[in-house]
Amino acid sequence: MAGPRIALFIPCFVEALAPATAGNLRRLCDRLALDWYQPREQTCCGQPSFNAGFWREAARCAAKFLTDFADADAVVAPSASCVAMVRRYVELAALSSEQRAAAIEIGRRTHEICSYLVDVLRIVDVGASYHGAVAYHDACHALRGLGIREQPRALLRHVRGLDLRELPGGPQCCGFGGTFSVKYPEISASMADARLAALEATGTATLVSTDLSCLQHLGGRAERRGQPFIGFHVVDLLAAQGPV
Repeated sequence: MAGPRIALFIPCFVEALAPATAGNLRRLCDRLALDWYQPREQTCCGQPSFNAGFWREAARCAAKFLTDFADADAVVAPSASCVAMVRRYVELAALSSEQRAAAIEIGRRTHEICSYLVDVLRIVDVGASYHGAVAYHDACHALRGLGIREQPRALLRHVRGLDLRELPGGPQCCGFGGTFSVKYPEISASMADARLAALEATGTATLVSTDLSCLQHLGGRAERRGQPFIGFHVVDLLAAQGPV
């Protein structure tokens, strides 16, 4: 019996800022023998417009997403933030009633990669290996928006040679929040500094998360502070089969 046909949704910032992560997602899917494809016409999920209050523009992005991914059994993305946005399409009043019905359905079929592997496919060992210590950061949309906490940790614990460490102080926002970091830069920087101090306390400079946006924000702040920092999207480590 054939498995589900999976459409990979590569967020625009991953495509632009970390194309290697997109490649690692494809390699990971190949290693797991998943039946995947990547719709060529896909664009932004609409979250930047939505968060800025441009809901009609966000609805246009949503309508295109619904078309681009209509035929997929499942949509999988390396971003909890974008997945959370897809699941909010039903809130967009500019969509027709038919589109909102489609949005509910596609929201059920759209998953962050760690959640899809663990919760849907029941996979925790992807055959990865990485020798070194890493700390894990809970991205807000993953933890609070989608309830993703144990899934990435379960996958990382099965990476051979990896020493997984927890940030002291429990889950806290990195301070990015999209336009929040632009509107409130002092608060954003202070929140980032607190996360970087927690990372330093773990004894490793390597941080892993489900969301590239958090890693980019913290990496930029670490560079300004002169603090050592290495950021890996969780997909980069799950695709690894040796030193990264």
